[in-house]
Amino acid sequence: MNKKALYFIMIFAVMMTLGKGISYAVTAEENYKFYCVQCHGPAGKGDGINVTKDMAVTPRNHASTADMSKLSDADITNAITDGGPANSKSPLMPPFGKTLTADEIKDMVSHLRKLCKCTAK
Repeated sequence: MNKKALYFIMIFAVMMTLGKGISYAVTAEENYKFYCVQCHGPAGKGDGINVTKDMAVTPRNHASTADMSKLSDADITNAITDGGPANSKSPLMPPFGKTLTADEIKDMVSHLRKLCKCTAK
C-alpha cells in the first residue's frame, strides 16, 4: 500500500470518528443504566449507590406510581434536559440536554413511564 492511500485512510478514519451525527443506537434502558442508576437505582427507586443518608434531597423514586403520576411528560422532559436547579429541584441532578438527543430524552420519558407503570397527569 502506498503512502498516499494510507494517509487517505487515516484521514478518513479520523473524520468518521470525530464527525457529528455518529449514532450508537443506544436504548433508553441502556442510557438509564449509564446515566441514572447511580442515583436513582437499578429499579428506579431512588436508592442508587451514590445516595447517602446526609444528602439534602433524595433522588426521585421513578418506580412510584403515585409520585410519577403527578408529573406531566413535559415536567420529566424539562428535568432531564435542564437538570434539577433549572426546575427548582435538586442541585445534584445534572442537565442532560447536551448529552442526550431530543429523541433519546423522549424515549427516556417513556422508559420512566414503564418503571412507574403510570401515565402523565
